[in-house]
Amino acid sequence: MRVISGKYKGKILKGYDTLGTRPTMDRVKESLFAIIQNDIKDSVCLDLFAGSGSLGIEALSNGANICYFVDNGKEIIKVLKHNLSNIDKAVVIEKHYHQALKNFNIKFDIIFLDPPYKDNLIGKAIDDILKYDLLNDNGLIVCEYEEEDFSCDLNIIKENRYGSKNIRIYRK
Repeated sequence: MRVISGKYKGKILKGYDTLGTRPTMDRVKESLFAIIQNDIKDSVCLDLFAGSGSLGIEALSNGANICYFVDNGKEIIKVLKHNLSNIDKAVVIEKHYHQALKNFNIKFDIIFLDPPYKDNLIGKAIDDILKYDLLNDNGLIVCEYEEEDFSCDLNIIKENRYGSKNIRIYRK
């Protein structure tokens, strides 16, 4: 796993072996960032369910102003912090996603949602994001999932399937 473009291009990212986790494939990440590239520069991002931090690090590599990384597993946080070494403008928060969302007092331009697939958390996370008004006007929510059934009142701007992986991007 590596950073595919921008300032940190080529940086190798460490992964981990935890049940229910899997990295975003380079081809999926490349397609995803091609879609949102015009929204990244100077953005405030949230990588919820951050895992290795691959999506948030890619955003920082491509000009995001700051990225908050949220996850709640001790081993995962250790890997995340390792991957963020020598990367500027990253904030790591070790909390359950619901508690983290509840305690933010800022708004985000881009929110990445890539939870463990088996937990079906995207719909719940989007509900919390909207409930706590955490998305800026014209902000994006980027979802990666397998077979989760969810919807919201935001506009779908892109939806693609890559093998068993799905990407859905909403705009406020």
